[in-house]
Amino acid sequence: MSELARVIEALLFLSSEPVSADDLAEAVDAHPDEVAEALDELRAAYAPGARGLIVKEVAGGVTLATDPVAEAAARRLLARPRTPPLTPAQAEALAIVAYLQPVSRPEMARIRGVSSDSATTTLVERGLIEEAGRSQFGAVLYRTTPLFLKLFGLNSLDDLPDPSQWDPTPQEEADLRERLLRAGEQRAGVAPPPPAP
Repeated sequence: MSELARVIEALLFLSSEPVSADDLAEAVDAHPDEVAEALDELRAAYAPGARGLIVKEVAGGVTLATDPVAEAAARRLLARPRTPPLTPAQAEALAIVAYLQPVSRPEMARIRGVSSDSATTTLVERGLIEEAGRSQFGAVLYRTTPLFLKLFGLNSLDDLPDPSQWDPTPQEEADLRERLLRAGEQRAGVAPPPPAP
């Protein structure tokens, strides 16, 4: 299969909507005739009965679709309940655990400025964090799980983005600190102080 056909295959895979030949030509910076040839290559590679996918023309564009033979199995698979995405609160709590583990709920609440009980419970239920002992004050400590690494495509915690790579200017740092303090105060119901001149 030509490189152009492989690139177009990747674009069709990534697109949730059918893509017109003109849009494909623009995206790959190729002549429409070259795109037509590449699409013919893909149609041959994905000929009905050859693979689990087919190249299908629909709604004025081209898309990758499942072979009709997989319809019953696909319906059963997709009928399963889906795990909802993380809420902002859950994502915040997970980030705190990932970077500061082991960490307790009171520590998370202090950092977030609001209770993390519900978010922590959900993260434990979803298998993203787990108990990792107790603090000297008796609070449960949490750490991330191997499932967390798998879902985020990490080999180890060393692969987490390094916060020190973000090197804010003193003004950016002051602005960020002020925004975080204000957000924490608003969540706690405390009236924020007037902005610094």
